[in-house]
Amino acid sequence: MSQQPASLNLPHGASAVISHRVDLAQQPAYEQWLTEISAACKASAGMLDWHLIRPIAGYTDTYTVVIRYDSEQHLKQWLSSDIRQQLIAKVESLLSAKDSYQIKSGLDFWFATETGAAETGKVLLPVRWKQFLLTWSAIFPLVSGVSFLMIPVMDQAGLPQSQLLHTFLITGVVVGLMVYVVMPRYTKLVRNWLHG
Repeated sequence: MSQQPASLNLPHGASAVISHRVDLAQQPAYEQWLTEISAACKASAGMLDWHLIRPIAGYTDTYTVVIRYDSEQHLKQWLSSDIRQQLIAKVESLLSAKDSYQIKSGLDFWFATETGAAETGKVLLPVRWKQFLLTWSAIFPLVSGVSFLMIPVMDQAGLPQSQLLHTFLITGVVVGLMVYVVMPRYTKLVRNWLHG
């Protein structure tokens, strides 16, 4: 049976951070199960994105999945659906601890940690000032570097020399890099400081 999260009233989309601890010997079977549940999840109403963070060999045995939906209603609908409950029941014997998840808003999912999830079912977040410093330290070099590289390319491509257009395209690239490349790796790199 899955852990029920505390509800948040989220007007524009919602994410859930799902943590599963899986012993090394069980991971091949769990990976097969992931294929099944990801297909079901991606076919559910309102699904926007699925992001998987695999365990680091010798460091952790935890898989973390971040799922994003267009509304809290659709997210909760998936989390409590019969098909998800059946799939969780199917995998429970592979897990070292209960299935646990927490609904998140904003940027919180970048900073979530599975510490204590086995005992409490909670995903912990670092203090806000550390989230602020980490995000700023990632965004500043990205914005500077992407702007330096992209503006000449956009000019050579014949795009209008519009600050609004430049800002639109540059921020799109920066946000994509932050979500999919930089923050998942950066938060792992500074995990001890972030949660210390």
